[in-house]
Amino acid sequence: MSMRSAGSMAGRAGDSDALEHLARVGLVAYGVVHLLVAWLALQLAWGGASRPADQSGALATLAESPLGGPLLWVLGLGLLALAVWQAAEVLRWRHGWSASGKARTTALRRSGRAVVKAVVYVALAVLAIRFATGGGQSSSSSQQQTAAGVFGWPAGRWLVAAAGLVLVGVGAYHVYKGVAKRFLKEVDLSDCPPAATRLVTRLGQVGFPGKGVAMALVGGLLCWAAATFDPAKASGLDGALHTLLQAPAGPFLLTLVALGIAAFGAYLVVRARYPERT
Repeated sequence: MSMRSAGSMAGRAGDSDALEHLARVGLVAYGVVHLLVAWLALQLAWGGASRPADQSGALATLAESPLGGPLLWVLGLGLLALAVWQAAEVLRWRHGWSASGKARTTALRRSGRAVVKAVVYVALAVLAIRFATGGGQSSSSSQQQTAAGVFGWPAGRWLVAAAGLVLVGVGAYHVYKGVAKRFLKEVDLSDCPPAATRLVTRLGQVGFPGKGVAMALVGGLLCWAAATFDPAKASGLDGALHTLLQAPAGPFLLTLVALGIAAFGAYLVVRARYPERT
């Protein structure tokens, strides 16, 4: 199959109404996961946590609900649809890969961003399906096992450190994206009423920095794990939030981060209503 025909198929898949509706379900599901993580983080901040304050804890909480199994399957399929949507975006930008100057830089940046998002959505979808089938695993344990495996590779320590630095950088960009309201360039609000526009803007302004701080903390733990050559330090989001809790005024700082994560989840839920800006 030629690249041209593959791109054409990707374009048709990305423009499919069925895929778009499933992707919207995925955005809502992704938002719900963030809301559950925020709730667990608030419980951790004030002494009532019973589950890890991360994606696995959120999915385990959902699994215990009366309709947990079907909901997890819907969540997993919606996230897979989001991953396919992002994969289609990669091929949509293929025409710019061989360009020059700003056009090539933009195409590579957009393609790389879509690949990263697709990987995240697939990983979370697989985790959701595992919980739906009774085989869920703690995110912290999984990340520690992965870090321990990478430490055994040539230059593995540096790879873990590099991954941590990338997460810190992405987290910092999320903070900037929220403060500068750059997220508004990604969503088409042309037909959105003023009240809804204000809601999307405020949720993004609070949500992206909250998400960014959480990602930077996770990246910092990866860097610390690499520096100490101790995979146990790579304890994921739950470990990052526990670390924040130990800081001066930890419960209040953790509450602020939890509220930011909740705002990001609410942004995703509202965001599902509006199309991607093209």
